[in-house]
Amino acid sequence: MPVRVRIAPSPTGDPHVGTAYIALFNYCFAKHEGGSFVLRIEDTDRTRSTPESEQAILRALRWVGLVWDEGPDVGGPFGPYRQSERGEIYRRHADVLLERGRAYRCFCTAERLGELREDQKLAKLPPGYDGRCRKLAAEEGAARAAAGEVHVVRLAMPREGTTVFTDRLRGPLEFENAKIDDQVLLKSDGFPTYHLANVVDDHLMEITHVIRAEEWISSTPKHVVLYDAFGWQAPEFVHMPLLRNADRSKISKRKNPVSLDYYEGAGILSETLLNFLGLMGWSFGGDREKFTLPEMIEAFDFARVSLGGPVFDLEKLSWLNGLYLRELSDDAFLARLRAWRLSDEHLRRLVPLLRERVRRLDEFIPSAEFFLSGDLDLARCGVNLVPKGRGAKETGTVLAAIVDEYETIRGNWTVAALEACSRAFAEQQAWKTKELFMALRVAATGRTMSPPLFESMELLGKEQVRRRLRLAADFLLAQPQPQPPKA
Repeated sequence: MPVRVRIAPSPTGDPHVGTAYIALFNYCFAKHEGGSFVLRIEDTDRTRSTPESEQAILRALRWVGLVWDEGPDVGGPFGPYRQSERGEIYRRHADVLLERGRAYRCFCTAERLGELREDQKLAKLPPGYDGRCRKLAAEEGAARAAAGEVHVVRLAMPREGTTVFTDRLRGPLEFENAKIDDQVLLKSDGFPTYHLANVVDDHLMEITHVIRAEEWISSTPKHVVLYDAFGWQAPEFVHMPLLRNADRSKISKRKNPVSLDYYEGAGILSETLLNFLGLMGWSFGGDREKFTLPEMIEAFDFARVSLGGPVFDLEKLSWLNGLYLRELSDDAFLARLRAWRLSDEHLRRLVPLLRERVRRLDEFIPSAEFFLSGDLDLARCGVNLVPKGRGAKETGTVLAAIVDEYETIRGNWTVAALEACSRAFAEQQAWKTKELFMALRVAATGRTMSPPLFESMELLGKEQVRRRLRLAADFLLAQPQPQPPKA
């Protein structure tokens, strides 16, 4: 059977570097084996999924150099490739499980489930559904559902024995069924959860190998049980080690930039980023650290994957990018600069902000410096980061909080959206707008005087602004706190 793999991002935020990492290993394995690489959009989270996020993911994956054979934008024989367009398929398959007694309808209210969680917490028991509705006769459940009573569909996990599956990197893994929750498969709005949609789609799209992050290992027994309930052959599972921060914690936006847009904006070459991600837990062979995507495909072998959590080291990424840059010809280097920030299009956006502030052309570059640079020298900004009458810790806390607030601005990083969000945030925090805006200005631009704040933030871009604000917050929160005077 031809190899078929997939990457299935959820369009609920910015394009994540972890998505590119897992996509790379799927892509290399598929191409090494002469197989197909599929992109599927898992957008059943209706409250958080957005078309803007989907488009950002597709654009970022194309920028990094990973091209899919089938997907929502290119089509293919197993579409639709958006889960939101496959609702009837999931409902039909949920009915199959109900008919076979491998799933059941649950009518417990949100209030009852909340009380159950609190009782389990007080009793120091692991959280999970207690199976009350599992005792209902199937006929009664069907009658209540037909009468319009709100319900979900849950997986009837075996209560005894174990579920075993083989992970290609870890060998056989065994889980006690009694410790696995009766997972919701179909929500009360008729939309599937990840577990049902994932299994149904992987089977119907003839996915042969599921290559994903190791955080999904604990969910895999549920998926194995689902495959068995449908009478299907499960794919082979490969759970890749998680990307780690320097302190070995899971990579997170609070300690590392995680958006692919940040790395593109920072001037990391797409081929560098792929090479760097290829070093995350995988060895080309020997001491070689620099290689191309075609070379990785040719040498690809899961036997070369190490399970020790790979550290996402920004300094090493910059070092590797320097190697790539130094290999470019002068013309190629210039072309990269123009494509990055020195294009006519980008300079046209800069000129209106800076033209009124320069008297001679040689003042333009110093005025534009913070638009064209990376991290700022916060020690130099120092005292100006903290508004008069506020403390360093208080200001740092507010800057950290507004970073999260700005995350809600998706696909609409505009002057109007930034100003409205910032004003509402200032009111919520009981800060004067002039206090907050000055802290934002210094943190984002490194200056107390700059072109208009929100116009500058719009041009800097979401990822650059959020990184600068986060670094400023960390800088302030690390400052020694003043000691109270001795009595």
